[in-house]
Formats: sequence, C-alpha cells, structure tokens
Amino acid sequence: MKTNHIFITVVAVFFLAITLVFLTFPRSTFSEMERRELASFPEYSHEKLASGNFTKEVSQWFSDSEPYRDIFMTLSMQLKGLIALQRSDEDAITIHADNTPTAQASTPVDPDLSGDGNMDEFNVTEGRDAKAKIASNGIIVVGNAPNARALMIYGGIGGGDGYAAAANKYKETFGSKVNVYCMVIPSSTEYYLPEKVKGKSKAMLTTIKNIHSKLRSDVKPVDVYTILGHHSSEPIFLRTDHHWAPLGAFYAAKKFADVAGVPFKDLGSYEKKVIHGFVGTMYGYSKDIAVKNSPEDFVFYKPKDVAYKTTYINYTIDENYNVTAESKPTSGELFYTYKDGSSLAYNTFMGGDAKITQVRTGTGNGRRLIIIKDSFGNALPGYLCYSFEEIHVIDSRYFTKNMKKYVVDNKITDILFANNVFKAYSVKASHYTDFLKQ
Repeated sequence: MKTNHIFITVVAVFFLAITLVFLTFPRSTFSEMERRELASFPEYSHEKLASGNFTKEVSQWFSDSEPYRDIFMTLSMQLKGLIALQRSDEDAITIHADNTPTAQASTPVDPDLSGDGNMDEFNVTEGRDAKAKIASNGIIVVGNAPNARALMIYGGIGGGDGYAAAANKYKETFGSKVNVYCMVIPSSTEYYLPEKVKGKSKAMLTTIKNIHSKLRSDVKPVDVYTILGHHSSEPIFLRTDHHWAPLGAFYAAKKFADVAGVPFKDLGSYEKKVIHGFVGTMYGYSKDIAVKNSPEDFVFYKPKDVAYKTTYINYTIDENYNVTAESKPTSGELFYTYKDGSSLAYNTFMGGDAKITQVRTGTGNGRRLIIIKDSFGNALPGYLCYSFEEIHVIDSRYFTKNMKKYVVDNKITDILFANNVFKAYSVKASHYTDFLKQ
C-alpha cells in the first residue's frame, strides 16, 4: 500500500510540474525542427467570440506554442526510438502514401542522355538490402543512425499533363524568340528505396515520361532523371531533407546547359563550402529519432571565376502565403551564410523563396534566363553564372507581375520550368498560365 502511495505521489508531482511549465513558462514562437512560425495568441473581437472562432484560435495557440516544444518532441521521439529497438518486426512496413507531405512542398552530361524519352529505371545496389521502417506521414526511414536516410513515398501514376500544358502555352505565347525547357526533378526515393519495399512507392519515371510525351516538339525536355541515376553513388541527394543536395543540382544544371547550348564549367571553377551537422526537413516530417541522430554535411559550391551581382525584390506574405507587399529592388548576396548545425542550410541559396531574384553576370553572351521553380530550383542559379548573361529566378507561388511584360522588359531569351516531380504531377496549367494575363 505504501508503494502505491509513493507511485501516485510521484505521478502527481510529475503532472503538476508539466502543468506549471505549460501555464507559466514563456511560450515557444518558432520551431526549428518543423521550420515554421508557431501559432500566436489571436486578436480579440466580439464577432470572433460570438462565432466561437476566438476560443478555437486560443486552443490552437495553446497546443501549438507549448514551452520547449522542440525539446518535448525530441524526448518523445527518443522514447519511440527506444521502443522500436525492442521490436523484432522492423521490416513489417505499412505505408499510407496519401499522407505523404508534398515537397515544396523541399537535384554531368553523357552522350546518350538526349532527353528524348529513352530513360530506364535505375537499380541502385548500395543500400538495396538495408532495413527500413515506417515513420510518421508515410515516410520510410532506411538504415540506422548515424547514416539513416528518410524517403518520401510517391503515389502518382502518370500525371503531369498540366505541367506540360503550361510549358506548351509559354512556347505558343513567346514563339521563336524565347526557348522553353521543361525539367522534372525526381526525389531520392526513386534511387534509394530498398528492394524489399520497392512496391510501396510508384515509379516517378512514369510521370516524367508522360510529361515529356505531352510536350510540343519545340519545347525542350531536360532529362535529369538519367544523369542523376548515373551519379547515384555520389551524395546527390540529402539523407535528412526532402531536397536534393547541391551536387545533384550541379549535374542537373550541366545537363540543362548542354540542352540549351550554353557554356558550362566543371566543379574546379567553384569554391567548395561546407555546413557541418545539418539535419533537414525529414526530421520534422518523419518524427523519427534516427533521422535527428544522422546529421550530414551540407556541401555547396560558389562560382569563383566570374563576376556576378544579385538583386532581390522581396515579398511580404501572410499566414496563408498570400503576397501582401513587395520591396523595391535591393542588392544582396546570392549565397546566404548559416552556421554549422543550422536546419536552414538549404536556404543558403537566395535565402528562401518569397522573392524575385535577378543575377547579372560577367558572361556577355546575350542569353537571359528565367527559372520558374519551386524550392528545388533554388540550387540551380549558382551553377549557371558561366552560362547566361542574366538569370531571373521566379517562384511560382509568389510571382505578382505580368509575365509577358516581364519577358519583354528584361529581354529574356530562355525560360526553364524546374520543379520537383510531386508538384509537376499534380499542378494545374493555370498555376503558371495565369501569370501571362495577371
């Protein structure tokens, strides 16, 4: 009986301590693990109170901004990790692909890579027999710390008609004066999914081939699927993030330069930079401690033998990601600086997405490029400073100008659609074609 009293007392003290922390300690405002601003206390109004929205938003604020949120989530993951170590059925995986987070939604030229649709699936041997387990949100975690890799399940079959239609419409609109290219970027799942769970994810190659088959003959496909496959033994994808690694983007940029017929420099013309201890978005997506305990080097490359100047128009966006204001053109750095261990290392490229970027280079060849992209495309511009006189980077979520006028005013000669396969699969053509008439 005495033991029961001690146990009840310990439990009561524990829950009292947790309650005091939640009620009295400063609320968290940003989650580095989830890489987002947390809910803030709502503004009061009689209308919101009467409708019930005020109390609903207060409840959301209270649960979303608990003190030491990242610490408690990490402790929870560690506990789950310890439980998982005691399980004997680690390979008994159940996938719910419809819960897979969409990448934002965040990858050299061989003579046989013509981009004509003659693409073959790659069978990667490295890691094909590795253990795999299901984590949160339909993420498969392959292997164990310190070298675990998190993979997003792809559920698409075919698809991408809207993406192809948008590229076709741009070519129809601008005619022979502007070259139009279409790049679909696969994710790491396509190359590193262990053999025993191959059937859990659909083939991205099917979607890429379908998109290429729907392009007009004068829209140029950029086959990065094959070039990445030939280099899959290199660190072309990040293990702990949904984006490709900068090295993967280098090979993709090289393939694009070949298709576009512009100069391109090898990695010897770049300064290698490293951010150590990087753990990216897949930690927050998977909520798996093995991912947190598998930090990696974020290696990127800065051009060193060409002059370039970067100008930004920065957008202000609201909580629903709508643009509410924009800045005047402002000079800035193409590469932002982050410390070792920062989860924001992928923002090295231009500091993020909510902006228009213009890079003027010392390459005076008269070629001026627009990259219409999602966050995967952020890693491309730095490799094209030797290839184009100007590079304009436009995120398809935030562009507010008229594309026809923008192309004419900036004397654009080339437009590259560069998006990850998750977005290319499902996006509507109007997502891009509306820019032509807004």
